Amino acid sequence: MWSLYGWLFNFIFLIAVISIIGYELMCLTDLEFDYINPYDSARRINMVVLPEYITQAVLCLSFLLTGHWVLCLISVPYLYFNLTLYLQRKHLVDVTEIYNQLSKEKSQRLFKLGYLVILLVLSLFWLLWTIAGEEFD
Repeated sequence: MWSLYGWLFNFIFLIAVISIIGYELMCLTDLEFDYINPYDSARRINMVVLPEYITQAVLCLSFLLTGHWVLCLISVPYLYFNLTLYLQRKHLVDVTEIYNQLSKEKSQRLFKLGYLVILLVLSLFWLLWTIAGEEFD
């Protein structure tokens, strides 16, 4: 039963990271179609970058602590990428360069979203596998 709670805890953090990435993509798309000015867009994105990084780090740590080694190993490169961006001080969007870096920022977040969707599918598969295994015990 505790394994199921661990999976649900991980699932909640995974959905949180996906929703933050979706919000960032929405802000970039609004900027691209000129629905929002660059100052507001950069402020909104920069406001959720650190919560995204922290939530993803907690998710990776949670996978490790609950014994889901494969998912932890799958999420470590994403954590390393975020840590590298943070240490190089490239994690925030610059308001003066946002139009020049718009395609790069969007593609980076789309790649992150795809990575997280693959992690979500694997996590759902193993969650259902765990539920089916406990049902027959």
